[in-house]
Amino acid sequence: MSSGEPSQYEPGWKPPVQQMEPPGLQSDMKVSPSIEYVPTPDGGHKLYQAAGKLKDRKALITGGDSGIGQATAVLFAMEGADVLITHLPGEESDAKKTVELVEKYGRKCYTIAVDLRDKANCKKIVDEAISKLGAINILFNNHAFQMMIQDIHDLPEEQWEKTFATNIHPFFYTSKYALEHMKMGDTIINDASVNAYIGRPDLLDYTSSKGAIVSFTRGLSNQFVGKGIRVNMVAPGPVWTPLAPSTMSEDAIKQFTSPMGRPAQPAEIATCVVFLASTDSSQLSGQCIHCNGGVVVNS
Repeated sequence: MSSGEPSQYEPGWKPPVQQMEPPGLQSDMKVSPSIEYVPTPDGGHKLYQAAGKLKDRKALITGGDSGIGQATAVLFAMEGADVLITHLPGEESDAKKTVELVEKYGRKCYTIAVDLRDKANCKKIVDEAISKLGAINILFNNHAFQMMIQDIHDLPEEQWEKTFATNIHPFFYTSKYALEHMKMGDTIINDASVNAYIGRPDLLDYTSSKGAIVSFTRGLSNQFVGKGIRVNMVAPGPVWTPLAPSTMSEDAIKQFTSPMGRPAQPAEIATCVVFLASTDSSQLSGQCIHCNGGVVVNS
């Protein structure tokens, strides 16, 4: 093990207590999340080792400007895929960083600034992906909104509606429009959460929307698995992304950990998305990878 303070991959690593205005920019985080590196057995890290698993595939990633979305875009590029990422207006600086990293690995990266709560924008990003990439072989529905509220009586009804309008409705619309262009061998991956399985009380609306994603994934898989299009999901636990310091209280950040003794880094979730996007997972559909740092849940 390394000496001194634990690395971001060692038990005992604690993220800095930091508060940012939502949705938060990754470039403003005190400690940058790891988006290209994966753990080594001794608690260190190494550059992700690609193997051409996604050579010449075309991917549409929502929320690809930072965190898990950015890490997935980079690992997809390392594996040989071209990508189109969506981001909110105001997140251009993080999106440009994603483009820079993807192009470093010799692949194409297009960006589009949209608010996916408008279903017309869900159609727009699919059309843009077809125009720029020529196909959509992989759809990663990844973006999300959350805001901590302790009690249902204090949860504004407007926030409840915004959370569902952000976290689940675009998954339906984007999948519906993308599937018109997808064929046998293509895949959809949805980003759920450990909270859907444990029922986190201070994120009631977020937790509920993630539960909807779980059911949506299973139902959609049953519609398309016989056509050779697989639909799966990941359910991360705590991950060090801008979502944490921009939406969580200081006390929550201090407790931002997992049974492994640390939160995940985005690249650790992205490796699971690569697996689900590739033929390595050819027998999986309607399934969930619980990349949550050791929380045992009923799947």
